[in-house]
Amino acid sequence: MTRHPLRILQIMRAPVGGLFRHVSDLTHELSARGHQVGIVADSLAGDAQTESKLLKLEAVASLGVHRFPIPRLLGSNDLITPFRISRLSKALDVDVLHGHGAKGGFNARLAKLLNRKCVSLYTPHGGALHFDQRKPAGAAFMAIERLLIGQTGALIFESAHAQKVFAEKVKEPRCSHHVIHNGLAASEFEEISPDQGAADFVYVGELRWLKGIDLLIEALAPLRRSDGSPATLVMAGDGPDAPALREKIQRLGLEQRVTLVGVQPARDMFARGRCVVVPSRAESLPYIVLEAAAAGRPVIATAVGGIGEIFGPTSSELVTPDNAPALGNAMAAYLADGAGLAASTALRHRHIEAQFSISHMTDQIEAVYRGLVAS
Repeated sequence: MTRHPLRILQIMRAPVGGLFRHVSDLTHELSARGHQVGIVADSLAGDAQTESKLLKLEAVASLGVHRFPIPRLLGSNDLITPFRISRLSKALDVDVLHGHGAKGGFNARLAKLLNRKCVSLYTPHGGALHFDQRKPAGAAFMAIERLLIGQTGALIFESAHAQKVFAEKVKEPRCSHHVIHNGLAASEFEEISPDQGAADFVYVGELRWLKGIDLLIEALAPLRRSDGSPATLVMAGDGPDAPALREKIQRLGLEQRVTLVGVQPARDMFARGRCVVVPSRAESLPYIVLEAAAAGRPVIATAVGGIGEIFGPTSSELVTPDNAPALGNAMAAYLADGAGLAASTALRHRHIEAQFSISHMTDQIEAVYRGLVAS
């Protein structure tokens, strides 16, 4: 029996980071399966990078790319935009409203309240879960999350960790809820070898203290290779703490050992370092860990968020977070016996190849859509 294609609106605020990567991958795969997909994004963020990303999605978003004002924090547009999205969903005869991130979920569920013909889903992607409940903004977002549970057809969490945090900070969901991990394309499972002359370690990500970049620099400082020469690091990315990072590198006298290369594609960077380091203080389900493990690279990472789910059978190797000495010990162990990590690297590669593909991710999300529409 042939199933009819669904008409789906993916709703988010800003097309940035892992959230956008997820929405883009899902949109491409759903479109390839014959579904009609539209995108709703914020009209207040209009930089060249944002416009370029959304323009690329237009080719596969047959229901169009639509822009409405969606402020990052609560604002007057939050009273207007849900009505506009509801009108759009009616005009497009949409079956599914899928909100991504705190503001995407907010708008998807309020729009559904105004259009009873469609169903609504919500994937937090961290979102409001990162807010501190003890502060006014955090308390307000958690209260809104609790109020909107009744308008949520299903919750999709990208990790079991996110599901646990949601239950702790918001409430145990009474609606349908699922853990569906993010996925990678088949080409991303092709292994990458380090370039000749590659640095000992490579970091790829946002330059923010939250990502543990200060701890990484501190851990690197005393490290030496087996021949006594100092260990080296190359770092790709940009962010609000880039100036402070440069100052710290200079203060510790590491200018000749740490190379900053700006924003670069992750797979290109994997060839520029022999071991990938992810020293984060907090994460959800970071794509960089998935991508590095899929590329067959050794990975040193902290035990935060859903990283343990990515590491799977090798999760005992994760490092205590916010602890420069522990991070340094793991890096020193790699320098002493890099080949010793080969078995766990291969085991981790097999684990994520089976569990973290875009096809597997979309199979599960598509099943949730159809179950809601049929109910």
